[in-house]
Amino acid sequence: MADLLLAADRGRLRVLTLNRPDQLNAMNDALYDAVAEALTAAETDPQVATVVLTGAGRAFCVGQDLGEMEQRPTYPPDERHGFAPFIEALEGFAKPLVAAVNGLGVGIGLTLLPYCDRVVIDPAARLRAPFVALGVTAEAGSSVLLPRLIGPANAADILLTGRWIEAAEAVALGLAHELSAPSEALAAALRYAEPFQALPVASLVATKSLLVAGRKDAGREARAREDAWFRILEGGPANREAVAAFRERCPPDFSQF
Repeated sequence: MADLLLAADRGRLRVLTLNRPDQLNAMNDALYDAVAEALTAAETDPQVATVVLTGAGRAFCVGQDLGEMEQRPTYPPDERHGFAPFIEALEGFAKPLVAAVNGLGVGIGLTLLPYCDRVVIDPAARLRAPFVALGVTAEAGSSVLLPRLIGPANAADILLTGRWIEAAEAVALGLAHELSAPSEALAAALRYAEPFQALPVASLVATKSLLVAGRKDAGREARAREDAWFRILEGGPANREAVAAFRERCPPDFSQF
């Protein structure tokens, strides 16, 4: 079986590529764990100055693997694996982190972006936060981090409606920072990250720690509230209806809920 996550070094720059292209890089517990471990390894490696995160194929990441979500009995099933340690590694990552959004970014493929120091997006990419449409709610601290990043009204629009966000709008909102040339998101992200290789890692780490200190506290408090609602909603009637409708490729019927 192919590696779920690919890691490649370009000098002191490490590229991590989500590698489930046939599943549009949907996140299962194994991939969450692989990314968490890779971020920890990059953080502790003195030869790595910065990390670029991207996806293989036509998607960046389409969110949670819904097949796995349907099978697990409780939220979260095991906090030693999967989503929780992934988010902890992401929010605590001490070096510059650049996202190259090469295609679709759905669910965690959107909500991980506020943790990145730079987001480069392909003009054909689209983003979506479909949590309400899945019968659940906001995740990954997004209920606080998105309003801080793009403003309360824009965050409410994205989280409540679950509508698609085109790449140019993502840049206009501040959810992404740079619109690349077509099919050049990774190349543009690498150009941005390249100068970090010549800088002292200790100074990069110190400066980032200062920049994200307030974000970390706010994100952790938000995740605690989000997790409480997830425990109520995940596996509930609306969530089961949404996942079943997705599997059967038909619209969900929420009229009872």
